[in-house]
Amino acid sequence: MRHRGVARDVWFVAAIAAAVPLAAPPACAETIGVFTKSSGNPIARAVRAGADAVAKANGVTVFHYIPTSPDNVAQQTALVEAAVQARHDAIVFTPVDVKAMVASVEKINAAGIPLVNVSDRLAGGGTVAFVGTDDYAIALATARTLLKAMGGKGNVAVLEGPGTIPTAVGRLRGFKDALQEYPGVKVLLSSNAMYARPAAADLLKAMLKLKPAPEIDGVLAANDAMAFGAIEAFKEAKKKPLIVGINASKEAVEFIKAGDMLASGDYNGLVEGCLGAEIAIRTLRKQPVPKEVMAKTEVVDATNYQAYEIAAERRPCPTLDSLVGK
Repeated sequence: MRHRGVARDVWFVAAIAAAVPLAAPPACAETIGVFTKSSGNPIARAVRAGADAVAKANGVTVFHYIPTSPDNVAQQTALVEAAVQARHDAIVFTPVDVKAMVASVEKINAAGIPLVNVSDRLAGGGTVAFVGTDDYAIALATARTLLKAMGGKGNVAVLEGPGTIPTAVGRLRGFKDALQEYPGVKVLLSSNAMYARPAAADLLKAMLKLKPAPEIDGVLAANDAMAFGAIEAFKEAKKKPLIVGINASKEAVEFIKAGDMLASGDYNGLVEGCLGAEIAIRTLRKQPVPKEVMAKTEVVDATNYQAYEIAAERRPCPTLDSLVGK
């Protein structure tokens, strides 16, 4: 059985928070290291919740590796060193950077620890499987929902995510392709708002203070946080365009219920955490696993939000058998 102790000085030098079980696992217990990109991001929280639920059901102990600074390459690199030293039986891994973390993944490979890649697809390194969501398809469907509600005409603002993040790239491509289907819609703004609520609010507030202020009929936001920033900016300006986001977070559902938001595409981190952990456990137990699973999602609006009123991390876990092949 592998040694699972983690040197204390690694944690302090790296200045990284990693949640560990309150009690030490039995000497023979299987352990999984779960890497997410940040502590507060709702998708990361859902990934952790899914992994925890599946691990608990299978008698496996989970160790979470979470950078204190979101998307921090140096911190996640140090966390990988700690996890390799701990010699977990398997790892479920969301990279903070799909290219920069390849070298660390190769260290995990060299240690003989099976790794399941979730959320953002690594640019290299060895993986047992990839579990993700089709960002392009989500964005295409969400944008079509907005553009159809606009009657295929009017002005839109597009709030992009950082171009270095794969999810943002896929979502922007989906937005652009949907816009090509509606030639009567004009894009007045397409800008990176950093996937952040304050950045989106500031960007649109500045735009709305122009003289004359532009007439914006719709907002395509590449995540819910930026959609919330848009809601704030337009409320301040006493305007109410149609706004869509992506993530289908519980807060987004509340805005949809209130009529402040038209819709949100469901990017489901819970599915990724559940299936990532299930594949890791199946691998350890020499059971067959798929090489890739792409979660199927939908656009959440006033007609179907009821199923999303429960926070993602409190919903039941789907299983591999229930999703693969559908």
